[in-house]
This record gives sequence, structure tokens and C-alpha cells, in this order.
Amino acid sequence: MKITTFNPMILTKKPEEAIALFEALGFERRHHKSDETENEEQGLAFSTVRMKDANGFYVDVCTANTDRIERDLTIIRMNVDDFDEAAEMLKSNGFRESKIAPLNYTSSSKYAFFISPSGFIIDLIKHIK
Repeated sequence: MKITTFNPMILTKKPEEAIALFEALGFERRHHKSDETENEEQGLAFSTVRMKDANGFYVDVCTANTDRIERDLTIIRMNVDDFDEAAEMLKSNGFRESKIAPLNYTSSSKYAFFISPSGFIIDLIKHIK
């Protein structure tokens, strides 16, 4: 398994505030992915703004239209080349699949949130080409 991306992601109901903060810190909007209807029946509709600063650091600000979150969450986004291998590795280290974002697909990715035994969250993603 190869990790292709590894950066923080903020899951929030108030993306404008988080985006404004990171812009003030020197980050610029690089990409906007919206999946607001594709997973609506599962309550997982989302919109993500990917931001990058001059040093090459990334942060994603994700808005999820779901009642499953009560406050902002800081998550580690980890893109990999083999989702199943990475998921098994996480599970073998005590992670469990989250009820907030269980295994799901978009037109360009396969993803799921995994929660560590101590409570931190990894958003495991494999891009589908």
C-alpha cells in the first residue's frame, strides 16, 4: 500500500469561517469537489474545498449535510493506492469503521472514516480513475 496524500481535513457546518481563517494564514483555494446529491439518500452529501499554501501544505475544509456531527471535527485525510489493504491494516491496529461516514463511493473515489481506539479519525480514500 502506498500513501499518496496525507493532510488535515476540517469537517464543519460553517465552512466559510474555516476557509476565511486558512486564507488569512496564506492558504489558497485549489479545488472544490461537491457531492451534494450523489449520496443524499445515505445522509452523506458533502462539499470539500482543498486549500494549499506557498510551502506546499494542504488542508481540506469539508461541509457535510448530516445530523451525525454536532461540532467541527479534525480528521486526517489519507489517500492510498489500495483501499482494501489500508482498511485491513487500520482494523488490525484497532480502528473501527465510523457510523458518521461508513464505506461509500462517489463517481471518483471510494472512502470511509476509520476511528482509532483513542478516538482520532482517518478519512481513508482511494481515487477511482
